[in-house]
Amino acid sequence: MKKFLIIGLGNIGSEYHETRHNIGFMIVDALVATKNGTFASDRYASVSTLRHKGRQIILIKPSTYMNLSGKSVRYWLERENIPIENMLVIYDDIDLEPGTIRIKPKGGGGSHNGINHIIEILGTQNFARLRFGIGKNYSQGQQVNYVLEKFDSDESELIKQQIEIAGKAILSFATGGLGNTMNAFNKKEIEKSTEKPLTKE
Repeated sequence: MKKFLIIGLGNIGSEYHETRHNIGFMIVDALVATKNGTFASDRYASVSTLRHKGRQIILIKPSTYMNLSGKSVRYWLERENIPIENMLVIYDDIDLEPGTIRIKPKGGGGSHNGINHIIEILGTQNFARLRFGIGKNYSQGQQVNYVLEKFDSDESELIKQQIEIAGKAILSFATGGLGNTMNAFNKKEIEKSTEKPLTKE
């Protein structure tokens, strides 16, 4: 059975729960919930395994804190013997409008410490990632406070909708490949989304 590693980036601890910087955690949590799955604590991460259309999908939430995410990623890639082309990292991006989803095959980490540490530890930028927009509605010098706050109440419905679409993109990555997933999900207009919600199985 073909295996995939999906990494949702975030910080552990109740003070970070559902903050903008934890959107990676929120997305994998929502997907696992639709499959009636659960996460269990394991080495360097909370882990859940799903099966979908003949694929084994291992989802992790690193417990190393954001700035040391690479340690968890490398461990689970090696432990499960998963090729890097079958890995997808999900994280927040201030350069995209809230709720916008962009999937790409490689690239630098910019100001995102989690991605930068993964690049450093793996020694490559060549891995797929799903960027989820959180916007940059903050004053100069307030970026850290902004990303560690929860989404505004007027964003909540949009974010919930886009989290479900991100879950569909994860399943598409595992079954249809990166190229097809980029074509299908990078072009979506948020306002015109007609995606049906994921249902529990």
